[in-house]
Amino acid sequence: MSEHDFEPIRGLPGDLPTGEIILWQGAPSWIRLAQQAFHVRAVAAYFALMFAWRASTAVMGGEAPLRAVQSVLAVAPVALAAVGILTFLAWLNSRTTVYTITNRRVVMRFGAAIPKAINIPFGIIQSASIKPMSKDGGDIALTLKAPNKIAFLHLWPHARPWRMASPQPTLRAVSHARSVAGILADAMAAQIPIEIAKPADPDRAQSSAPGLGRPETVPA
Repeated sequence: MSEHDFEPIRGLPGDLPTGEIILWQGAPSWIRLAQQAFHVRAVAAYFALMFAWRASTAVMGGEAPLRAVQSVLAVAPVALAAVGILTFLAWLNSRTTVYTITNRRVVMRFGAAIPKAINIPFGIIQSASIKPMSKDGGDIALTLKAPNKIAFLHLWPHARPWRMASPQPTLRAVSHARSVAGILADAMAAQIPIEIAKPADPDRAQSSAPGLGRPETVPA
């Protein structure tokens, strides 16, 4: 049994309202997430350069090459542990994450120690952009309309990198990213007439219309 076994619908904090349907669900690729969000390759390259520098410095200082290599290998477990931990965190994040696109909103459920679900109605999304990362994978970042904002640390690693001041919720390392972006674009386009309609009582309509409002975090 996992912490998500009690979800009424996988990846969602509650039952779908009448008229809302799921169009797509997916999760990050743990390999791509390890490379792009946890920078496993960069960390491995750093340790490799550090080991090479240490070994070359020892040899230039008069130490025997074999002895220099042995001294470097003695601290190799530290590098392996660092890379291993980052890889495990990427795998764990992938395993506990579900991205959902419905005909009214985007839902991001993630978190192992503290599960959470973030609802992002189409009404507060200003735009969406795709950043291809591989042959069929990529990131889909959402720009929110002001003054809507979700803290970067609250989103990480499901946020566009380096956008601290204006965090962008991001579907990270998803497969078939272009197809997913197409599904999102079509769903948002279908909601445009609803979003721009002018009801007789705007305040009442705003509070009762499904899919509109500010983003919220709901414990899973």
